[in-house]
Amino acid sequence: MLILLLAYLFYNSWIACLVLSPILPVYLKIWYLESIHKKKNNFRTQFKDSMQALTAAVRVGYSIENALRETEKDLLRLYTADSRILREFRKMIHQLDMNFSVEHVLKSFSENVKQEEVEHFVIVFGAAKRMGGDSIEIIRDTAISIGEKIEVEKEIITMLAAKAFEFKVMSMIPFAIILYMRLTFGEFIYELYGNPVGIAVMSICLAVYVVAYLLGRKIVKIEV
Repeated sequence: MLILLLAYLFYNSWIACLVLSPILPVYLKIWYLESIHKKKNNFRTQFKDSMQALTAAVRVGYSIENALRETEKDLLRLYTADSRILREFRKMIHQLDMNFSVEHVLKSFSENVKQEEVEHFVIVFGAAKRMGGDSIEIIRDTAISIGEKIEVEKEIITMLAAKAFEFKVMSMIPFAIILYMRLTFGEFIYELYGNPVGIAVMSICLAVYVVAYLLGRKIVKIEV
């Protein structure tokens, strides 16, 4: 949408917007991926809290099956009933009530959420369960590992916060400049861009803007 608005400001024509409309699916895909990334980060925090609660429940003597039930009660104090982690825990408890094994329940949990940390935890936990490993330490180490990863990401975000803000401001400057010119020097803008040479030059500028915008997004986004 930003690109189409910029096109309209550049050319003062919805025809240009229609020509550039193929860019819209790219923008929507970026927006969708960002939304997915945000949801994954939120769930990772929820999963870390659940592992901490599960560790505490197992340490006081609960079996894994009962510890999952106690963890759900603890999570209700932290999150709303419709949060993703609680929905997943309710599914697991329902499966336990139907006499499914804890390995099957956790594997189903991993398949539902499709998140790297959960998959690693389930694989290691399942192997330890079969070989008689320390389940408490596995759960605790999972919580610590996720917590450290979240803290590193927070530090990176804090370090890049100023640059990310500058990037957003710089991305809006072309809109502001062209809008100002149209409001104050409309005839000048028309004379400047109302010819094939002007259109060609502004098309190149728009292409450069799009490339710079996509490159800037990659620079300020660092995966851990």
